[in-house]
Amino acid sequence: MTETIPEYPFDRDTALEPPKEWAELQARCPVAHVRLPSGDTAQLVTRYDDVRTMLTDARFRRGGQDAARLSTTDDGGLFARNGNSTTMEGEGHLRWRRLLTRSFTMRKMELWRPRVQQMADELVDDLVKSGPPGNLSAKLGLPLPVRVICALVGAPAEDQNKFAYWSQVMLTLTRYTQEEVERAYVEFNAYVSDLVDQKRADPGDDLLSELTQISDTQDGRLSHEELITTVRSLLLAGHETTSNMIAIMTAMLLADRGRYEAVIDDPDLIPGTVEEVLRLDTTLSVIGFPRVATEDVEVSGTVVPAGSTVIPARPAANRDPRKFADPERFDPRRENAAQHLSFGVGAHYCLGQPLARLELQVVLGTLTRRLPQLRLRDDADDLRLRTGLLSGGLQDVWVTW
Repeated sequence: MTETIPEYPFDRDTALEPPKEWAELQARCPVAHVRLPSGDTAQLVTRYDDVRTMLTDARFRRGGQDAARLSTTDDGGLFARNGNSTTMEGEGHLRWRRLLTRSFTMRKMELWRPRVQQMADELVDDLVKSGPPGNLSAKLGLPLPVRVICALVGAPAEDQNKFAYWSQVMLTLTRYTQEEVERAYVEFNAYVSDLVDQKRADPGDDLLSELTQISDTQDGRLSHEELITTVRSLLLAGHETTSNMIAIMTAMLLADRGRYEAVIDDPDLIPGTVEEVLRLDTTLSVIGFPRVATEDVEVSGTVVPAGSTVIPARPAANRDPRKFADPERFDPRRENAAQHLSFGVGAHYCLGQPLARLELQVVLGTLTRRLPQLRLRDDADDLRLRTGLLSGGLQDVWVTW
């Protein structure tokens, strides 16, 4: 009898709840075959320790053109297309990280808190003026990270609709054609290339200007192509990850309003609440960055053959009871919550995570302080997932107060 390979991503009953298959696979089949939207197959890994190994063990390299395709486009999607870039693996990646890390320290990002707070206050002012109900995704979730990223790299904020479109097309799973993807890459790269040239010629007080000037006796300086890759990634992340995470965080807290009220009563819970939101989110990372085994590797008693594509399911790992006690319980005081894998780990740990955390903390503090009566307009079970893209999240989150 032929084995039926399940389709991945799995369906779910409601947007905020994880698919039941994650817990089932963790318990009985921690390395499972799945079929991707492209039709290719891969092995899905769901336990925390195994996923962490995938993200840190050199025997699993980030997937490139020889990995299973994720997207229905000819190129297989963003990760297949960019996975073999010199900034993605090996010494090239380490060099790139060394040159960039100094610009993304917690201390440097913390200097942005007053500006982020000012932007958040202005956007909440506009939300309040327009009166309830308000589309939190459109009024706060999208514009805040866009304004922050544009200020950070010195890009005009009025170009945000261009970034949003290019980002969505490049992150397609099933929504866009190969022709649309090619056009988005050409236009986005040309835009960023021109921006890099401007900053090299006339540096300002922004991150991109700083990056164009960075040099190191060991590592030299960032090339034009490395700068394009860096800025494109920053602009893309500003739209697709932090933007969606703001809406997810708000929905998750208002769906069980005691979580929101706890922060109102004790603002010191803001950092811990943000970490629990990041740990428990199941919507943003639809598939994640695939890995390819470079040799036969045993994982939880299963041999993963060399050349196999493996999907480390970080959101599933973040709910593994072997790592997190009572993992489904929302606990802003959880001592090990920040050990979640939402930002990755190891050599590919998200460079922008200090800024993402800062923005989420500012938003949560601003909303709980200024809109203590905030609630979802609709029932939480009526929230809908964004589909067809590598970056998921929720469709419009409407709130009232």
